[in-house]
Formats: sequence, C-alpha cells, structure tokens
Amino acid sequence: MASNEQAAPAREHFASRIGFLLIAAGCAIGLGNVWRFPYIVGEYGGAAFVLLYLIFLVILGLPVMVMEFAVGRASQKSGALAYDVLEPNRRFHWFTWWGQIGCYVLLMFYTTVAGWMLAYIPKMASGELSTTDPDVIAATFSGMLADPAQLIGWMVVVVLIGFLVCRLGLQKGVERITKIMMAALFVIMIALCIRTVTLPGAGEGIAFYLIPDFGKLFAGNTPAEQWATFGQAVYAAMGQAFFSLSLGIAAMEIFGSYIGRERSLTGEAISVTALNTVVAILAGLIIFPACFAYGVTPDSGPSLVFVTLPAVFAEMPLGNVWGALFFVFMSFAALSTVIAVFENLVSWTMDKFGMWRSRAVTITAILLVLLSLPCALGFNVLSDISIPSIGDIQSIEDFVVSNNMLPLGALVFVLFCTQKFGWGWDNFLAEGDQGKGVKFPAWAKPWIKYGIPVLIVAIFIMGYASIFA
Repeated sequence: MASNEQAAPAREHFASRIGFLLIAAGCAIGLGNVWRFPYIVGEYGGAAFVLLYLIFLVILGLPVMVMEFAVGRASQKSGALAYDVLEPNRRFHWFTWWGQIGCYVLLMFYTTVAGWMLAYIPKMASGELSTTDPDVIAATFSGMLADPAQLIGWMVVVVLIGFLVCRLGLQKGVERITKIMMAALFVIMIALCIRTVTLPGAGEGIAFYLIPDFGKLFAGNTPAEQWATFGQAVYAAMGQAFFSLSLGIAAMEIFGSYIGRERSLTGEAISVTALNTVVAILAGLIIFPACFAYGVTPDSGPSLVFVTLPAVFAEMPLGNVWGALFFVFMSFAALSTVIAVFENLVSWTMDKFGMWRSRAVTITAILLVLLSLPCALGFNVLSDISIPSIGDIQSIEDFVVSNNMLPLGALVFVLFCTQKFGWGWDNFLAEGDQGKGVKFPAWAKPWIKYGIPVLIVAIFIMGYASIFA
C-alpha cells in the first residue's frame, strides 16, 4: 500500500473542449468581474473606461494567458514540475512555489468574501433586506461582518464545496459541476439583464455604460487635474484587465496541462477571454440600468453590491426574488473561481509529492480552513490588526496577491517564454501554434518581449504609488 502511495498518479485530462473553456473561464470569472468591474466603471465615467479596459485586455492580458497555457500544455504538469520538464538548467525552479503560495493567499480571503455572497441569498429571499433605507441595509452588512461565527461558518461552507467537487476528480467533479454552474450563471445573468434593461428609466444607465464620453476621462478644473484623472483611469483599466484574468500565479497554467494539442492556444485564450469579458459586460448591464432607474449613483465603491443594490431590488416588484437570483449569480461566479483555484492547489500537491487525489484534497481543505481564519476574524476579533495605507487583514492579503504576486508572476512567465535564459520564444511559439485555430502573431515579438514587461513594471510601481501616496 505504501508503494502505491508513492507512485505518481496518472495524468488526468478534460473530457471535452467545452469543459476546458468553461473551467478556465470560470477561474477568470469571479468577483473581479461581477463585483469590482461595475463599481470601477462607475467611478471612472462609464463606457470610455470600458473601452480602455478592452484595449489592455487584448495587448496585455491575452498574451500572458497564452503563455501560461503553453507552459502547462508543453510540460503536461502543474507549476510544481513544469520547469523540471521545460528548463533543466534550473534558473526558474524557484518559481515552482510561487503559484502555490499565490493560490493559497488568494483563497485565504476569497473564501470569506464568497461566503458573503452565499449568506446574502437567504437574506434577500427571506425579505430581510426588503427596505429602501440604506442605513438599515448597511447595518445588516456590518452586523454580518461583526459576527465571527457567521463568517467562519460560511467560509467553511465555501471550502467544503471546493473539497467535495475536487474530490470527485477532474472530469466527474471539477468539469461536470463547473459546466452546470456556468450554464446556470449565464441563464440567471440573461434573466436579470432582461429585467433591468426593461425598467422605466433604464435607458440612461444603458447610455452611461455603452456610449463613450471621453470627456469623463479628463475630469478636473485644470489641465494638471485632468491629466491626473486620465492617468488614474489608465492605471485602473490596466490593472482590471490584468487581474480579472487571474494571471501570474499559474492559475491558468494548470488547465493548459489538462488539454491536448488539437487546437492552437491563442484561439483558446481568445475564447476564454471573450467569455470572461461577456460576463463582466453583462454584470454592468444588470447593475447600471437598475441604479439609474431608481436614481442611485453607481460609483459607491465596494459597498455597491452589499448596500446599494439591495435597496435597488427592494424598489422592484418581486424584488426579493430578483435580489436572491442576483446573489445566486454572484455566488456561482465566486465559487467557479474557488473550485478552479482549489484544483490548482490539489494538482500541485499531487505532482510535487506523488500523492493521490483523495489525500491531496483533504490536506488542501484542512490547510485552507486554517489559513482562512485570519481573514474571517479580521472584521471582528482581529479588527485591530491593520497596516497603514493598506487596511485590514483581508486588504493585506488582497494587496499581497493583487499588487505583488500577480504582476510579478506574470513578468516571470513573460521572461521565461521570451528570453534565451528561459524556455525561449521559439519553443513558446511552437507550442502555442500547435493545432487548428488562430496562431500567435510572431510579428508581435518586440511588444511581447519588451513592451509587456515595461507595462507590468509600470502597473507594479503605480500600484505602490497609489497606495502610499
């Protein structure tokens, strides 16, 4: 029995292409799309910002995603062993731990926030939030954050869902459940879109969201203020395009290792990015028409989902039903990321230690519950712990991943795939172009090799400058 435990488990693969696309998209589709994207669009003036976001999605996010897929497919391993296969000179072998640490830190706060979404389903359905008084709604949210038992309980539920799905295996668990969840997510989103765009007064919100007004990118009384506003919008668009695809911690690399060479990776990355973008755009089409229809400003920041929108739903006929459906959609978006990243952690553990799935899943779940406790307690018992200019425990963990591990990890992927001291451009291009579909533009090598690293470094520096200014 002991010898079997040490034997390397056979490599699993997706049963279908649609399974791969939906799971990779599900990993990218998360709270960054359906929570962060709409309120950032609201803060930076609507459609003109959306256009900026789409530009950076194409010139920055898409190439890095192709690189992560290529490293995974070429090695047929997770980040734990990919560099042993592709680059035996060991210059990049320190990077094997980067993705695992990043995925753990990401889920350390993501499990708690996903728990908020689940908690709001019964709160909305029961009519507890059927009031237009923002103070009452804000008090409900604050009360939830102040209750450690409630936050820990929902966090454990989220981890348990990841445990149960991943324990069933890649095809029977992760692929099958995610396909069902993503199909339901799209159905609910379309139903919510139809409801909100047909509200009286929704047209103003649709225009704000879809008709660009570039003057809003240069708001201010003086030229200096106007260019400062534009610079902030550009930075926010770059960051949102980059972070919304979960790049830099090998979260996408693992899914490349689960697929064959029938299709080119550029075409697959375009499909995943398109699905990710459609969800973000649809989220805005749910939120902005509803806000404008009921005279609510859409630039209220992170509280938009938990304080502003419940008041909007309370004004609608059958508002508790539509509100509950909205948080089901939000929960599915969050859980699709949790399951995908949980699978990353499990696959890395299996590859690194030759461990069977059942044991790897159990160890991962136990570690994740323990590591997630500080965030769940950071809003109540441990609320005194904070870092100036960054914030509480959840903000600290988010800062570690979003402002550090994601951009720096993506920079390493770019260097590994373009430089001779890594895997190299020719190897990357050969792997990315195998199969039917769109080929990677070889003429873009100067931009990929030099432009993207400069842009990533700029995001990194601007992120620190905006926080500690």
